[in-house]
Amino acid sequence: MSGKIRVGIGGWTFEPWRGVFYPADLTQKRELEFASRALTSIEINGTYYSTFKPDSWRKWRDETPEGFVFSVKASRFCTNRKVLAEAGPSIEKFMDQGLTELGPKLGPINWQFMATKKFDPEDFAAFLDLLPREKDGLSLRHAIEVRSPTFATPAFYELAHRHNVAIVHAKDEDFPEIDEPTADFTYARLMSSREDLPEGVTAADIKGYAKQAKAWAKRGDVFAYFIAGAKVRNPAAAQAMIREVG
Repeated sequence: MSGKIRVGIGGWTFEPWRGVFYPADLTQKRELEFASRALTSIEINGTYYSTFKPDSWRKWRDETPEGFVFSVKASRFCTNRKVLAEAGPSIEKFMDQGLTELGPKLGPINWQFMATKKFDPEDFAAFLDLLPREKDGLSLRHAIEVRSPTFATPAFYELAHRHNVAIVHAKDEDFPEIDEPTADFTYARLMSSREDLPEGVTAADIKGYAKQAKAWAKRGDVFAYFIAGAKVRNPAAAQAMIREVG
């Protein structure tokens, strides 16, 4: 394999995880410390709604072990707009909040679009042109999460490939499941966990996800997150997949 497989969850603060994922007596301020040693990546999704100060980014960097990587969900103000070509100021504001304080622990940025956003070749090309390739000396990687079936088209795949932008592989029956090698890394969001299963998904599912991740890793790094579904089970699903990929 030429790439590293990282597996995790969305965020690290969720009260039902206490006594299930987190030890019941663990203080809340140590949750990230614990989660970052049980998992290999976390998607920071609070950034979709809010901005954070540089001190927060430095704190997250310092609380996590060497080799751990965060992905970051981009602000909704960048993506939830009628004309994407006008997103420049919002993208700058998002990028200027202190992400690069993570240093080598900064992984891909996920730009998520609502299901109502349809593929407009010219407007999406203009948006991708706005995404910075580096910031404060750090190379940046971008992923695009689309939820309209209008994106399941070669024109979109070619556009993403031209910009070396990954198309998020969304494992959810409500969204198009696109698996196209448009970038030198892969970003997957697995959204089908169930509460009636101790690990959220079946053993067969875990083996299937691990096999797919190993295939993706032949072309670069893999970031796979158990998101949504039965959220209380997602840490167990991620840990099971980490064990399976070895």
